[in-house]
Order: sequence, then structure tokens, then C-alpha cells
Amino acid sequence: MGARGLLGRSAQEEDDGRRTTADRGRKRAVRRRHLAIALVLAMLVAIGFSIVLAKRQEISKFEIGLVGDIPYNAEQKRKIEVLFGQMDYEELAFVAHVGDIKSGRSPCTDEVFFREKERFENSANPLVYVPGDNEWADCHRTGYDPVERLERLREIFFVGDESLGEKKILLTRQSTDYPENVRWTYGDVTFLGLNVPGGNNNRGHAPDEYAARNEANLEWMYEGFDRAEADGSSAVMIVVQANPGFELPPEKRTGYDDFLAVLEEETVAFGRPVVLVHGDTHTFRVDKPMISSATGERGENFTRVETFGSPDVNWVRATVDTSDPEVFAFQPEIIENTAEETS
Repeated sequence: MGARGLLGRSAQEEDDGRRTTADRGRKRAVRRRHLAIALVLAMLVAIGFSIVLAKRQEISKFEIGLVGDIPYNAEQKRKIEVLFGQMDYEELAFVAHVGDIKSGRSPCTDEVFFREKERFENSANPLVYVPGDNEWADCHRTGYDPVERLERLREIFFVGDESLGEKKILLTRQSTDYPENVRWTYGDVTFLGLNVPGGNNNRGHAPDEYAARNEANLEWMYEGFDRAEADGSSAVMIVVQANPGFELPPEKRTGYDDFLAVLEEETVAFGRPVVLVHGDTHTFRVDKPMISSATGERGENFTRVETFGSPDVNWVRATVDTSDPEVFAFQPEIIENTAEETS
């Protein structure tokens, strides 16, 4: 082969080499850009995590107001004004109301609902409310349809993605069918609100309504603990109306057996402090009533808090400190006692 052919091939090879070098250079540049983007994204994630962590650290200690089962009569309506006035002067993260906004013997009117809605909206602190049996499940006592009254409560109290009160906190609602079931996070703690009323959870009066709502409640509990675990929450607080009867045999608390079973299961699996706040039986208490169904041992990471109720118009201050292994501490705040209507 002649020199010209050799020269031709050499020129071609040089041209290919130049293209290969250029391609490699472009690929390196692309990789560098991808690496730079990845580094930037990693930095943004780190910054975002640092901001979230900083915010959590900034509010690692806060206080909550717990109240419920009032007012039941005219005197208690006067005293609850004093109670809310006192809480308004407190820097509370929020107020949790466990339901029963009226006596079970009084009519379940829209007027009562709107009266309490106005009270809640006028709270200087954010307020989260879960419904009690007196305002829906027991309304058959005074000639009302309980299911219709529950739907009316949903229309009035459980709308939008914010709490009640002059200040707001964001809430996640379970669904349009069960908007009263809510979840929120404050500081490093996950909070759940559930529609679990007294009167055996409405199981006897409306078994179909109970079955559907009970299933939704259990799903919401599972999802709430899953979220708490994923978020690395230091603790979980659950707010309901009913005293589920920890000390009763299962056949005496049939409307709450499923709730208690899931509560135990998830409390054990979570392994960090869990608090159940309820009303219903009008006896302020802070105790540890969960006994393991498997071992018979007391669940040390579980605490039950029952709020005051008629005739006592008082509230409970919950102090949350995520730097403390126990996380929660509770103190009664006494306004004024009365010995009137208690049903």
C-alpha cells in the first residue's frame, strides 16, 4: 500500500482520536455537572434537615391545655368563661378539648353547637376539639337522630386544614367521611385526635355506624404511629372522649376492645412515651393502666390522663419537654369547684 494510503489512514485516526477526546471531555463535563447538582441537592437536603432540626430544638419544650366535659349548666357556663380567660393568658402551643360540650340531658341544638364553636374560635390559643357522646351519640335521649347530629358537627367544627382558635395550627384530616379524625405535629411530638365517644362507642345504638367508624379509627391509629416512627417523633399523644375502661373485662367494654388492642400493639412497638388523653368519667387522674395482654406486665411507656369534668370546671396543664426521657408532665389548674349537675 502506498504512502498516500498510509497518510490517509493516519489522518482519519487522528480525526477519530480528536472526536473521542472531545466526547470524553463532554462526558466528563456532564458527569461534573451531575456531581455538582447532586452536591447542591445534598447541601439543600442537609440545610433543610438542619432547619427542621433547629425548629424542633427551638420548641423542644412547650405547654398544652387539656379540657373537656363542660359546661353542663348555667353556672358552669359562667365559670368556663373564667377558665378560657385564664388559658388565654397562657402561652400554650394549643388547647385540646376532649368533647362533651353540653349535658347529656340537654337538647342537641345547632344553637349549642354554634355557641361552643364561637367560644373555641375566640380562644387566644389554637384549639383542637374531638366530639363527645353528649353532642351526638346520646342525642336520642332528647329526640334527635345521633347520626344526623354527628354530620352537623362535622359541617360546623371539622372543616379545612386548620385548628380552631385565633391562632391556628395545621391539621391533617383523615378523610371527608371522618374529618373529625386529625393528626398534627408540634415540636418533636405527633398528636392524634379520634372520634371515640363514651356510651360504649355508640356500638349498641347504631352498630353499622360504629363498625365503619371503628375501622376508620383503627386505620388512623396505625397510620399515625407509622408517621411518628417515620418522623422520628419523641412521643405520641392521642386525644379521645371516652374512658375506654382499662380496668374492665373485655365483655364489659365491647365498643373499645379493638381500640385498646391496637393502642397496646402500637405503644409496645413504638417503645417511646405514649399518652392517651380522655374525658367521659369526670375524674382527673394521671396513671399507667395498660397491662400487657401477653406478659401481664405494666406498660411503663404508656400514660393515661383524664381531664376534669362537670361539676369541676378546671383544666390540666401538660408540659412537653423532649429533652426529658418521660417527655410529658401534668399539673391540674384549679379555677373553682362546684357541686352541681354531673350527668
